[in-house]
Amino acid sequence: MSTTLTTDALLQKRCLPCEGGVPKLDSQETAALLPTVPGWSVVHDGERIRKEWVVKNFDAALAFFNEVARVANDEGHHPDLHLVGFRNVAIEIWTHAIGGLSENDFILAAKIDQLPIELKAK
Repeated sequence: MSTTLTTDALLQKRCLPCEGGVPKLDSQETAALLPTVPGWSVVHDGERIRKEWVVKNFDAALAFFNEVARVANDEGHHPDLHLVGFRNVAIEIWTHAIGGLSENDFILAAKIDQLPIELKAK
């Protein structure tokens, strides 16, 4: 895996099926990829990436999750979706089959970042 990827390069890639047997990214590889997905942070002892948003309302949250579901199904890579307090949205991504992060997680995060989302006005 190349750690010199850009956001644009990630957007051109597709998630590859993973049934395990591949190594998860180490902390250096993760740190090198993290800048390609601004706003995402490493959580769960380096095994997941997470991003949070505050959306306009409940309908905006569900509309966003529907778009995330479409992309996730297209990629065959499915994140954990969290909705708390009707407008606090969070997504966690990791490669379940390996119990940690892979390049697929950053590909999906980059594609999620391209989706429309109605944020709460400040």
